[in-house]
Order: sequence, then structure tokens, then C-alpha cells
Amino acid sequence: MQYWPDVPEVKRSMTNVLIDVRPDKPVLARLRSRGDLHITLIRHRAGDEEVAREQDEAMLAAQDVLFGTFLPLNHQAMARLRLVQITSAGYGQLLGLNLPARGVRVCNASGVFDTAIAEWNVAMMVNLARDLRQMVHNQDAGQWVREARFENEIHGTTVGLWGYGGLARQTARLCKAMGQTVWALTRDGVKPRRESYVVPGTGDTEGLLPDRVFTLEQRQAFLAGLDFLILALPLNPSTQGIVGDKELQSLPRHCLLLNPARGPLIKEASLLRALREGWIAGAALDTHYYYPMPSDHPLWKMRNVIMTPHISGSARGAYFLPRIWSIFAENLDRFIKGKPLLNELTARQLQP
Repeated sequence: MQYWPDVPEVKRSMTNVLIDVRPDKPVLARLRSRGDLHITLIRHRAGDEEVAREQDEAMLAAQDVLFGTFLPLNHQAMARLRLVQITSAGYGQLLGLNLPARGVRVCNASGVFDTAIAEWNVAMMVNLARDLRQMVHNQDAGQWVREARFENEIHGTTVGLWGYGGLARQTARLCKAMGQTVWALTRDGVKPRRESYVVPGTGDTEGLLPDRVFTLEQRQAFLAGLDFLILALPLNPSTQGIVGDKELQSLPRHCLLLNPARGPLIKEASLLRALREGWIAGAALDTHYYYPMPSDHPLWKMRNVIMTPHISGSARGAYFLPRIWSIFAENLDRFIKGKPLLNELTARQLQP
């Protein structure tokens, strides 16, 4: 790993920007041509892990803006730091760093993966409803089986979105296009999200798509009417284990559960019991309790479960770099001009 360009002194009359992200060459060239930015790019070799590292303290002390997934281990040296743009929607790596108290504003990458995760949601609903997993087993065994359970439609079903952020809003858009009824469960209703990043032509910025909106006090009525439950919540101390025995037993026995959000939103023991005892019909899981999931974990072998290795939205996807750099370039411009930022996190969100 090295700095590029390797300039020991920075210009204090300019905005000094440290970038610890693989470059999107067109956007980087545009930023370098502005004339009001001094950019230090940390170059990564192929195979470099994305982890927090120590960096040169003299270089860090001059930076006003950081673009990267993690703060440096010696981030306390960044006395001038005023803006952090991370490359992930999750921000657990920033909790407890006391950034708001230091006058540092923080923005995440919410919206970058919304279209990909929404497509995973649709794919899993179709796969679960038609039991594609079993059809593939039948194919491998050379068995010609034409049962009614392989012919189910998702048109006309009711989808419940627990949480109504970006990925839920794009999922709602796709579900409505396929003739599904969309319910949303939120803490305080559905509101417009005009200062959040959205891929053009996607999502539900004004919050108009749900057919019904429920509050947490109405969760039993919400759960009882679903054919699919999709979790779309961030993981924090208030949401960890928010789905347990009571919630899973409130679902109809034919309901199918999807979790592209965070594994520990569901209590592990409750999920295993629900799948074994038939409280729900099945599940598709892209986020998990262990990374990697142990090969002997019982979820791997359950015939009513589809497991994917946290790939519903990924930094390896073709659209990741252009989108995350688009957010960064827009926020950098807004920051310099004193305008509202996209995806800005609150001090409350950044509390441990």
C-alpha cells in the first residue's frame, strides 16, 4: 500500500481529501481538475484486505475529508477532519468513535445496493414460492415431478416490509409491478426521503407505494396478514433480536421469511425452531450469525431454506464503484457549498 501522489505537504487553503477506496477513474479525474481540492489517494494492491490500518500521522493531521470504509486506527491524529464518507450502508465500524462531538459529519452508502438487494428479494420470493430448490434436486436425480407446489405464483400475495428505507422502497416498487400487495411496518410511519441517495428511476422517494402502513404497536396485525416477510432494518442495540418466538408464531404457517438485512435481527434459536416445527414455511437468508457460516450449521441442510453468502448486494458488483463515487462527489460538492448532505447520519445513530 502506498500514497499517491506522495506529497508530504498539503495546501491549507484548499480542501484536503484522503481517499482510501479503489478509484473510479472518470470521477477521480473530474475531482482532480476542480482546482479547490488536494487529493491524497491510498493505492491498494490486488488482494489487500479492507480493514482499518494505521496511516502516516503527519499526512492524517492535514486531512479535512475522508472517503473510505474504515477510519485509520490512529484517526485521533485527524484534528482537521470534518467529513467522513463511508462505502457501506452499515456503519457499525464508526459507533463509539465520538465523531459528532469532534465536529465530524458522517455519511453512509445507503442506496448503492438497493436495486441489487431488491432483485434478490424478488428472486428469493419466486424461488421459495415455487420450491426451486426441490426442482433442482429433482433435476439432479433425473426425476420428472409435476406437483402443484412447483406452480405457485407470487402475483396477488401480500409482502410485508419491516423497515422502509432504501432497499425496502425499491423492493416495494418491484412488488407493486408484479401485482403484489405491499405492507410496511415502521417505527413512526412512512415519510419522504429526499436527502438520501437513490439510483435514478428507482425506489419510492415520496413514500407513496405501500398499500398499508403499520406502527410497532400494530406489529401483530401486520405479521398475521403476510405471505412474505422481508426484513429491511439496520442492526443496532434496539433491533438486535427484534424477531423472536412471538413474532415468528404470529406469522401464518404458509409465510416465507427473507432476511437480506442482518442475521442477528432474528434470534437464532427462534429461527431454527420456527423452521423445524413449521411455524413458517421457509426462509431465504443472505445475512448470517457467523462469517463464514460453519459447514455443520443446521441451516445448511434444511430443505425449506435457501442460503446465500451475503451477496445480495456486493462491492464486487459492476455498479458499486460508479455509485459510491457518485455519492462521494455529490457530497463533497455539497459540503464545500454548505448544502445538506446525502445519507447523513445523526449523532444518535452513531452512539454505541
